[in-house]
Amino acid sequence: MNQAPSSAVRKPSPWQLALIVLVALAVAGGGWLAWVQYGPGNKTESAYITATVQRGDIEDQVSATGSLQPRDYVDVGAQVSGQLRKILVEVGSEVKEGDLLAEIDAETSMARVEASRAQLRSQQAQMTERELALSKAERDLQRQKNLMLEEATTTETLQNAETTVRTARAQIQSLKASMEQLQASMRVEEANLKFTRIYAPMGGTVVSITARQGQTLNTNQSAPTLMRIADLSVMTVQTQVSEADVSKLRSGMAVYFTTLGGQGRRWYGELKKIEPTPTVTNNVVLYNALFEVPNSNRSLMTQMTAQVFFVVSDARDVLMVPMSALTIQRSAPQGPRGVQAAPAAPAAPAVPAVPAAPGATGAGAPATTASPAVGEPERTTPTRPAVSSGMPRNEAAARPVRAPRQAKAKVMAEDGSIEERDVTVGVSNRVHAQVLSGLKEGERVIAGVREPERRSTTGQAGAGVGQTMGGPGGMPAGAAGGARR
Repeated sequence: MNQAPSSAVRKPSPWQLALIVLVALAVAGGGWLAWVQYGPGNKTESAYITATVQRGDIEDQVSATGSLQPRDYVDVGAQVSGQLRKILVEVGSEVKEGDLLAEIDAETSMARVEASRAQLRSQQAQMTERELALSKAERDLQRQKNLMLEEATTTETLQNAETTVRTARAQIQSLKASMEQLQASMRVEEANLKFTRIYAPMGGTVVSITARQGQTLNTNQSAPTLMRIADLSVMTVQTQVSEADVSKLRSGMAVYFTTLGGQGRRWYGELKKIEPTPTVTNNVVLYNALFEVPNSNRSLMTQMTAQVFFVVSDARDVLMVPMSALTIQRSAPQGPRGVQAAPAAPAAPAVPAVPAAPGATGAGAPATTASPAVGEPERTTPTRPAVSSGMPRNEAAARPVRAPRQAKAKVMAEDGSIEERDVTVGVSNRVHAQVLSGLKEGERVIAGVREPERRSTTGQAGAGVGQTMGGPGGMPAGAAGGARR
């Protein structure tokens, strides 16, 4: 019998053909995706962090924290000792000048006044008696003089009559002085009697009461404080500014602040004064800067925390770019400054550029050269709401005039080519800078270089560091692991 040869070729099954087709499609798709993401057409643009030149507002500010205090206030105290019988107001009460606030027990003061009045009446009676005695002494002296003319009396008797008159007059003068002294003491006692009723020395709001009804007050050592009355229509913001920033402040400069519960509202004012004596806390030197704001609707309260922003300079609706996209030219001459302004933002060390991808085309594409130095990394601006309070800002306050500065910027064209330009900048802060010339709105500038992800390398490096440095507290790695077990 004839048998079929064993070397006959078998045909592939349908599922094997489908598997081969799927593998081929996966390989082709992965290649296409890699070409799109890492190909020469995308490598140059993805290697840089870019920012768009746009319009906006720039403020060079000095930020600090302050607290609110009423501009006008008075601590109401007691001038006489005694028991506090009544307190007729409470915290939050609105009072007018002359309103009765509290009463102190007046029995002791009233008794002293009555005793002084009785003593004064007694001295007035004594004065009447002394005046009658003086009249009698003067009549006796005149009689002795008449008798002496007729030689009907002796010289000694005449001299005694004269002495009696002088003595009576001296006693009257002494009694008058005693009466004046008693009247002065009585006025003091009457004033103390009036001080038992405490009146408001000014109009305002009772913001605190430190005494309690029924408390015994002792004014012999110091005047006890009963309450505080403040005029809340005008508030003073007391701000503590560090010694590094106080040189940027000047009287009359614009300043605004926000509060925690203000819902984005801003209150504007002008810097009034800077106290020359600093406050030193934990070796930190802080100077008090004061300014006032109106508070007609009583929305600001005592001891509120304020986030204060002193506007050193500003520019509205101007072209601006991130500071990280600029390299400030330190060698550029700077003109004189009329008012001291904030220092220029420092430029960070140069970051080497990623070389252009092979095959990149474009008339402006440079050769494989080092990237320009970029400024400091972009930072977030301080949290300050943009909602205005509706209060007018004082535009009359002088703004500092700073000479324009020269900088370098890298501009990326639409085709991915990079061009270096000279840029003139004006007002700047740590985040943005005003563009005076050299850039146009909508252009893209290089703000940084993307760093490739190195998760695996970082992990291995971390493991190596751990083995080299040992476990926590200087313990070997193995010892630390054993301790955890």
